[in-house]
Amino acid sequence: MLNTNTEYLRAEIMDVLRAFNCEDEEFLHYFSSACGKFFNSIEYNGKFYDFEEEYKTDDEIVFKRLAKRACKLAFYKVLSESKGGLPWGALTGIRPTKLAYAEKAAGRDFKELFAKLCVVDPNISLIERILTAQQGIYSAGGQDLYVSIPFCPTKCDYCSFITAPIEKTRIYVEDYVKCLVRELNSVKPLLNNLKSIYIGGGTPFVLDIFQLTPIYAAINDICGSKVEYTVEAGRPDVFTEDKLKLSKDFGVTRICVNPQSFNDKTLEAIGRKHTAAQTINAYEKARKYNFDINVDLIAGLADETPQDFKKSLAEAIALDPANITVHTLSLKSGAKLKEEVKRLSAAGVDEMVMLSREMLTAAGYEPYYLYRQKYQAGGLENVGWCKPNKACVYNIDVMEEITDNIAVGANAISKRRYGDEDRIERYAAPKDIPTYIAKVDKIIEERLKLFK
Repeated sequence: MLNTNTEYLRAEIMDVLRAFNCEDEEFLHYFSSACGKFFNSIEYNGKFYDFEEEYKTDDEIVFKRLAKRACKLAFYKVLSESKGGLPWGALTGIRPTKLAYAEKAAGRDFKELFAKLCVVDPNISLIERILTAQQGIYSAGGQDLYVSIPFCPTKCDYCSFITAPIEKTRIYVEDYVKCLVRELNSVKPLLNNLKSIYIGGGTPFVLDIFQLTPIYAAINDICGSKVEYTVEAGRPDVFTEDKLKLSKDFGVTRICVNPQSFNDKTLEAIGRKHTAAQTINAYEKARKYNFDINVDLIAGLADETPQDFKKSLAEAIALDPANITVHTLSLKSGAKLKEEVKRLSAAGVDEMVMLSREMLTAAGYEPYYLYRQKYQAGGLENVGWCKPNKACVYNIDVMEEITDNIAVGANAISKRRYGDEDRIERYAAPKDIPTYIAKVDKIIEERLKLFK
């Protein structure tokens, strides 16, 4: 249990305690500041630790940000002494690259701050490679359009999305499509500098062509210019020639084929109803339409070993997709896995991640976006890798939060960016599909207020 005299630091401290799996242990913390210095005193396991750090600012917001950073670093140093270090050190944020960009904008070398926060050298180099890969693509301003289709064939054990098996939600599909079309028509006045379109899920291709067609048609009606257009088609068992052809005819440029693993035993264990052979077959179908293809893998699934994961990496690389995203398994609220497991084992996962870096680099891929999640195995990360000139603009925009994100559908979160003020306001639609359908008029009204 944590006792601290400064409540606004509690969440930051808990992030560090969570990373070391010691949220339930006893800590006594006292914070103060004077004469341009932060003071953090910590009592843990009968020992006392004192830290001081200089700061320079008269701005209250900056003061709190620096105080949080100094506090996290103090706790990290205490815990790493007895439990060993972590790959991202005291850096607990979801978007390390945003911090790197902020340091660069202030005229500082981000590597110095990352080293101070005890980030390991390979991860500092990884961030540097990502910033290099984003050159010429990273551009603040404009909008991205996100369309949520929250239906799936089955629900995977690790999934926290609102999706349920299509057999249980099919009764809502027709009304959902109608509401989605209404929402899309309502956002047309907001799109004056559209950079990309992304249809996500769920598994959008679980819908048939008669359900997909009005969604595609509404998007085409409101988006006049040719932009990057991605459909997270999803699982290979729902791919068909007519859905691929329809997507191509409506201007889709990128398709996601998401196997997660190329090991049939693993696929069965996580609740997937397809095989590795079906993934390859779906990929070959999509390739015929000249899409840029994204492939997703997850390190740490079921009881996979590094050798199992190496096999999946080799299979993915052999397909030669434009993008390969390597996720590290994460415990998420609402997922079946989190109900069964309190803490993910890091055994072998760090080796899997290092294998991905080595093999993908050797195959000509470069890391181009990165994000982290709470309760992630080994305190690791998710990294998108791309072939030269094949980066996904939407992924960069969303992860770096440099554009407005206009999002429609259940559980879709619209974000308006106020660049001059360095802040973001959000509007989240209801997660529950029947609730979303019932409240679609209010959702349209509230979103227009956000972007007014």
